[in-house]
Amino acid sequence: MNVLVLNCGSSSIKYQVLNMDAEPELLAKGIVEKIGLTLGSFSYKLVGKDKITIEKQIPNHSVGMDLILKTITDKAHGILKSLNEISAVGHRVAHGGEFFTESILINKDVKEKINKCSELAPLHNPANLIGIETMERLLPNVPQVAVFDTSFHHTMPAKAYTYAIPYKYYEDYKIRRYGFHGTSHKFVAEKACNILGYNIKDKKIITCHLGNGASITAVNKGESVDTSMGFTPVSGLVMGTRAGDLSLGVLLYIAEKENLDIAGMNDLINKKSGVLGISGVSSDFRDLSKASKKGNRRATLALDVFSYCVKKYIGAYAAVMNGVDIIVFTGGIGENDTEVREEICKDMNYLGIKIDNKINSKSRGDDTILNTPDSKTKVLLVTTDEELVIAMDTVRLSK
Repeated sequence: MNVLVLNCGSSSIKYQVLNMDAEPELLAKGIVEKIGLTLGSFSYKLVGKDKITIEKQIPNHSVGMDLILKTITDKAHGILKSLNEISAVGHRVAHGGEFFTESILINKDVKEKINKCSELAPLHNPANLIGIETMERLLPNVPQVAVFDTSFHHTMPAKAYTYAIPYKYYEDYKIRRYGFHGTSHKFVAEKACNILGYNIKDKKIITCHLGNGASITAVNKGESVDTSMGFTPVSGLVMGTRAGDLSLGVLLYIAEKENLDIAGMNDLINKKSGVLGISGVSSDFRDLSKASKKGNRRATLALDVFSYCVKKYIGAYAAVMNGVDIIVFTGGIGENDTEVREEICKDMNYLGIKIDNKINSKSRGDDTILNTPDSKTKVLLVTTDEELVIAMDTVRLSK
């Protein structure tokens, strides 16, 4: 059974083709970028072959998806003989609001509810919906499944998701903490327990999805009980370009001083803040590390602020769960930045956290147990695979 997995952004489409007959097998992957701009980009990587990149005008998502389907069935470069070999399509959908607590087979009602959630995720849900409707036209008889970033966090209790603003705003507009990166947090929590031979129903886990977008989740007995991102993905941890937790008074003060409207403030907190805003160098941690080693004090400060923020959330979530058994690092930074992991875990003896710095310094991109034998809390690097989670749910629901 071949599954096409799509992650549609406002100007991009990430895609993978997986064979799910026995053990899941990645066949091909790629990305369509700069949709709607003068010159777009299309990349395609067949497993075991070199990546192919083409630059051409890609005016809309329909053209981009048509290009994907033609490429994966191309006689010279394809991995499928025809589109009939695609059994199902799985879509990553950013926001499910309070409608969806789990993945679901897409129908008219589901599409209408995804559209209603566009108010909560205006940059993501409309693009996700375009992807769904485009596939309906291009593959009219193929079942489609929606997998939501928010659904894993629906087990949070009201005391964790309720904001201290007039309750009418929750009743009228459903303003509350939703959380994101749910597929990743769920996947790595389960994978860590499998690596250790533990039953997830017995464990308290803190999963740290650290990338350009970053979030932390408290997973108690297999369920999300709190998470750092909130109503939107801008809150919580300091991120690449997002501000994370910020005094609300700061927004009002800057808006008045700089004469910024809502669009200007949105741009400030989402695209110009985070470690980029602190450092003035980059949102890429590799660039920050190089600059820091050359004596750039603001780059060093940005790295310190990020690690300090992660450390605070780990402490807070250990308090929420009355302890922690496993800490998981995942995402581009969590899986590859050895110095950030070391800094976060430093001076955490009160939680029984001891990592082996020699093992940690050599561990990148592979599942690894990082703690010393006498560490009370297990610390793991676990590679995430959100596309595989989407494919698995797609297979389960489309059969």
